[in-house]
Amino acid sequence: MRGYLYKMDSYKVLKYPLTTEKAIKLMETENKLLFVVDEKSDKTKIKQAAEELFKVKVVKVTTHSIKGQKRAYIKLSKENVAADVATQLGLM
Repeated sequence: MRGYLYKMDSYKVLKYPLTTEKAIKLMETENKLLFVVDEKSDKTKIKQAAEELFKVKVVKVTTHSIKGQKRAYIKLSKENVAADVATQLGLM
């Protein structure tokens, strides 16, 4: 939709977290969270959604599309621990 500005709901941007072995390792070693996100969302929207929903400071967002789904690697600042957010979500 070129030229059309719309605001996506934060809950629609971040669909659900991934809890694979790789995701848990990234959480522990690199302070990153791994989420499946909406295909239309960009890095800025993903960052805003994570900061709004989890009350954390996001340093960097990288995205990757695989098997028809878009994944976001969300790196948190040193003040925020990814394992704490995972515990808040009930993943750990």
